[in-house]
Amino acid sequence: MSALNYTECPHIDLSFTRKFLPTVYVLVFIIGASANVCGLRSVYRSWKKMGNINVFVLNLGVADLLYVSTLPFLVSYYAANSRWVFGQTFCKIMRFCFNLNLYGSIGFLTCISLYRYLGIVHTMRVMGKINTTMSVAISALVWTLVFVQILPDMYFDKSKPNSSESCFDTTTDQWITDYLSYSLGWTVTGFVIPLIIILLCYGHIIVVLANRANVDSLLKQRCLKLVIMLTVLFSICFIPYHIFRNLNLKTRILKMEGTCYKSFDRIYVAHQVCRGLVCLNSAINPLIYLVANDEFLMRLHNMSKQARLSLMQLSGVVIYRRPQEVDSLADTRQETEGPKSN
Repeated sequence: MSALNYTECPHIDLSFTRKFLPTVYVLVFIIGASANVCGLRSVYRSWKKMGNINVFVLNLGVADLLYVSTLPFLVSYYAANSRWVFGQTFCKIMRFCFNLNLYGSIGFLTCISLYRYLGIVHTMRVMGKINTTMSVAISALVWTLVFVQILPDMYFDKSKPNSSESCFDTTTDQWITDYLSYSLGWTVTGFVIPLIIILLCYGHIIVVLANRANVDSLLKQRCLKLVIMLTVLFSICFIPYHIFRNLNLKTRILKMEGTCYKSFDRIYVAHQVCRGLVCLNSAINPLIYLVANDEFLMRLHNMSKQARLSLMQLSGVVIYRRPQEVDSLADTRQETEGPKSN
């Protein structure tokens, strides 16, 4: 790959961002707000039946609702050709809420995974030791750690010098080198370490469930569904976002140094797509509430069973009645046409 002969790199076309992100944000706002409200109602109704993870699920829902409440302002921003009219203080609050939701979600998903691991693999050791008080204390610790991680982001400029009409999701070119270092450290502590913990937990859980013949089938289904949900979340939402956020920051530094490649535009577009995908976690997270709810799983199983029985009965009626309908149609035609003459 050879560099282009530019003393100054060409500007990236921002039209894709201004069309793509508002569309995604509107969909996430509608789906995320309604799904989280319904999910939190489910948590409230099944509070005692969900066990000790209900505190983490509740915090996950609060983080999601906090984020989706900011989306209308971002829709307005990108739809207005990236013109921010709400002031720089509110801009930083908006970006803070996004990061709070993102890393709070990862933190509470990690806690849910750890609780599942302890409850299945070390059942006797933790029996009676894990309670609501401990869950509340751990939740407070998660919020504190997330807050400490994302607080430095508030000190980076989000608008061009002598202007307040921008609201960057990272920072200006002036601070981009420092921001990349911060972003890499942030990625390791806020994403990579929790991901490793989750992989180790569910890897061991799968081995244990596969080797134990006396494990409840509902528990196996619930763990399998949770593993699938987390795989989708991390594969679609979290992993691509962290990769391309740091790649895009690096390309901005290279462009400032006069190094230009055609692939930079593709990295930029991929980063914008990943920004849209990562906010989908607010719409997908409510499924975690339902997977953690035994009552909902039983209700869903019964509904599915009833639907299959109804479909089989309907199919039987259609098959049974079809010959009668054909004979009836033939009789009607004969009455209409009358007897045929020889």
